[in-house]
This record gives sequence, C-alpha cells and structure tokens, in this order.
Amino acid sequence: MAFNGAVPILNKDMTLCISLSARPSNNGTRFHNHLYEQLGLNWIYKAFAPTDLAQAIAGVRGLGIRGCAVSMPFKEDVIALVDVMDPSAKAIESVNTIVNDGGKLTAYNTDYTAIEQLLERNAVPTDYTVWLLGAGGMAKATTAALRDAGFRHVTIIARNEAAGRALAGLYGFEWRAGLPAPDSAEGTADLLINVTPVGMAGGPESGALSFPPEAVAAAKVVFDVVALPAETPLIKAARAAGKQVITGAEVATIQALEQFVLYTGIRPSDEQVRAAEEFMRAQ
Repeated sequence: MAFNGAVPILNKDMTLCISLSARPSNNGTRFHNHLYEQLGLNWIYKAFAPTDLAQAIAGVRGLGIRGCAVSMPFKEDVIALVDVMDPSAKAIESVNTIVNDGGKLTAYNTDYTAIEQLLERNAVPTDYTVWLLGAGGMAKATTAALRDAGFRHVTIIARNEAAGRALAGLYGFEWRAGLPAPDSAEGTADLLINVTPVGMAGGPESGALSFPPEAVAAAKVVFDVVALPAETPLIKAARAAGKQVITGAEVATIQALEQFVLYTGIRPSDEQVRAAEEFMRAQ
C-alpha cells in the first residue's frame, strides 16, 4: 500500500507510540507513521516535548502507550522511572527506547546499534585517532560502540569534568575539558564525532560549528549525531572540505527501525525502510 500522506482515522483500538524530546522533530513521526501505513497497522506515532518527565512516563504507563522514544536531554533521567533495564541500556546507563507491556516499562538503547552499524558500514579504520565531543546519554552509546569496535585512541572532550572523566575512565579513554589548540602537537584527530546539541535546529547554537574549521580540515571522517537538520553546520563544513561524513539522519533511521521492531514485533523489508527513510527526509 503506497503512502499518500493521509492522516489515519482515529479509533478506540488504535495503538499509540510517542517520542519525548526537548526539541521534537518530525523525523520519527514521519518514519514510524509511514511504516504503519505501508504495513496496514492500526497504529499512530506522535512527538511530545514534556515539561515534566515523571508525569510523561506515568502517562505512558497509565494510558497504555505501547512505545516511547527518548531523546536529549532525558536519556539518563528516565532510568529511575522504568521497571526493567534491558542489557542494551543497562550496560551504558542510557535509554532511548521504552516498551510498555501491560504497564511494565522496559528500557532499551538502539543508539548503540546505529553507531556500531555506521562505523562498520563506512569502514572507518579502528586505528584512527578520535575526538568525541560530549558526555551525555548519546555520548555513552557512542563511546561504548567505539570501544567495542576496536577503537583505542579516543579522547572525550567535555566541559563537565565529572561526566567527562567518568565516561573516559569507564572505557579506558582520555578526557580533556576543551579542544587542543590547532597549532599544538595534539591539535588534530582523524575522526571527529559531535554528540552535543550544537548545530541542532531550534537550539541556541543552531548555527554554530561544534568543531573549529581547523579540526575539520585536519580530519578524515566527520560524524555528527544531530539529526535535524540533516545537513548541520558541521556536516556542511565537512562536505565543503571534501571529508567523508556520517550524518545524524543516518543514525535516526537505524535507531528508529530498531525501535519499530521492538514496538511492533515486525521487521520491515529493506524496500519499506528505504521508502520510510525517503519520506522522513522529504520534509
């Protein structure tokens, strides 16, 4: 069944899934609803920006909302509000997915899967030096994926010393409070990864570069997990400099697909996923 953009007729038997984010986008909404329509599912997906996280999760439980995607800045705070931590979330103490089974809330993390697949798919050499900017929930998933993929020369760059040191120490990596000076001996890295909201549409730093132009010029691969816009200032700068890029839109597709499977128990075909991805990006 081809998707025509029509809103499904609401009915009492419809299954609801939602997302919780400080700055919601239409990415997940378009991706999931497109797949629901393709597969003939009586489901609907809606994005929310909660003002009270505890009340929002209580609503998930009390209203029988089947699935809940969790984005920045709630990926760690939500841990205290769920019943079960799946190993994918417990191992890194970060949640991006909640599944509700009759009032029992189980937390998962599909961010890790997305990062892992993209590093492998793009054949990023594991001997590359890496600068990872950020120390929040998405940084945890990314750092774990880097370690498990075999990367060893990783530096966590975070202004929050406690969080930065803890994350680096957990995986045996280095930490520093800020970027090295461009003309210093350690002023370059092969792989740059931004896992902060810098460059995110709607935010206070939406037009900012998360890494300076000198770092982009010296890098070989630039990876920005920010999904909105699809072409962040960092990705635009990297493309202009002729660098290999990995985008947050790619992350969003993989992690959303794995969420879809957790919610519905159905794994769409590659063709259906491509169609949903195209629809998601055509906004």
